[in-house]
Amino acid sequence: MSKGNYLFTSESVSEGHPDKVCDRISDAVVDAFLAGDSQSRVAVETLTTTNRIVMAGEVRGPEDIDAARMEEIARAAVKAIGYEQDGFHWKNAEVDCHVHAQSVDIAQGVDAAGNKDEGAGDQGLMFGYACRETDVLMPAPIHFSHSILRSLADARHADAGLGLGPDSKSQVTLRYENGKPVGATSVVVSTQHAEELSQDDVRAIVRPHVEKILPDGWMCPEDEFYVNPTGRFVIGGPDGDAGLTGRKIIVDTYGGAAPHGGGAFSGKDPTKVDRSAAYATRYLAKNVVAAELAERCTIQVAYAIGVSKPLSVYVETYGTGKVDEEKLADAVQKAMDLSPRGIREHLQLNRPIYERTAAYGHFGRQPDADGGFSWEKTDLVDALHNAL
Repeated sequence: MSKGNYLFTSESVSEGHPDKVCDRISDAVVDAFLAGDSQSRVAVETLTTTNRIVMAGEVRGPEDIDAARMEEIARAAVKAIGYEQDGFHWKNAEVDCHVHAQSVDIAQGVDAAGNKDEGAGDQGLMFGYACRETDVLMPAPIHFSHSILRSLADARHADAGLGLGPDSKSQVTLRYENGKPVGATSVVVSTQHAEELSQDDVRAIVRPHVEKILPDGWMCPEDEFYVNPTGRFVIGGPDGDAGLTGRKIIVDTYGGAAPHGGGAFSGKDPTKVDRSAAYATRYLAKNVVAAELAERCTIQVAYAIGVSKPLSVYVETYGTGKVDEEKLADAVQKAMDLSPRGIREHLQLNRPIYERTAAYGHFGRQPDADGGFSWEKTDLVDALHNAL
């Protein structure tokens, strides 16, 4: 098989997946703090298991967001997802909150003081990516995997009698010819369901959602269409498997089609470059592709804790670039201030916009009127051309 012809697979998990339940609770806490004080600092992790929710982390912000308030936030998030099961119920689950004040040692490294600008909240490297495989400039396998599960979730929320539960996963394998996706070779969907539904019943419910999402003629062969391949998926969610914040970083980003620096997003306020710089590099890469400067683009940045300027900026266009990559690296830095403060102000990240990001990917979404998914805008095209 030549380099341009291959199979590539990406997976997604739904809002009811145990790890995603945790991501949502953690991000709901972030939103509550930012709504009370836009300069709040939050780093909150969540664990879920059978009828238990545990939160831990460090915060600095409004004092009225205490353990009792965070318990309310957690229950509301679980209720919105739709968990009212014997083994995991928004009303009956035990909630433990072990969130405390942020370390003064971390705070002094991050806070601006005197002539010192706000520094990065930690060291690390972050990647952003964009390509022309879909209209949202995302890799096709992860885009379709997310879309299938969102369609199923919409149907579940609209019709409680459908018999689907909140926990589900999808996996899409696409065939590429000359580097471009041309069809699906296999699709896997596993979804929690009511006791009375058979595997064939679930297959019949799932099929139209897959066929609706995939382009015409892209449906996989029937013997490669797997729905609940174990045969039964009644016990699910945190009752079936423990969940943790930040354990689905590839699902959250590019489905394995691009590098990942290793840092999770959920539960972190935007001074944490794990989150804000990953959003900034996606924003820049998407604008590079939207500006027709490349068909594919990866951008990496790196930071040191307490230091405002990035240590490096790297651009890779995989032979599709129309300008020299070194010049492109200079151009993106002219078009956007990549200090932590510069990123937050440019993308207006100090707002309660994060709970909605916790499922179905942080990228490839439509920008919201209130500033959500601001990193998905393509309003930097002219600035990039001017910088070049």
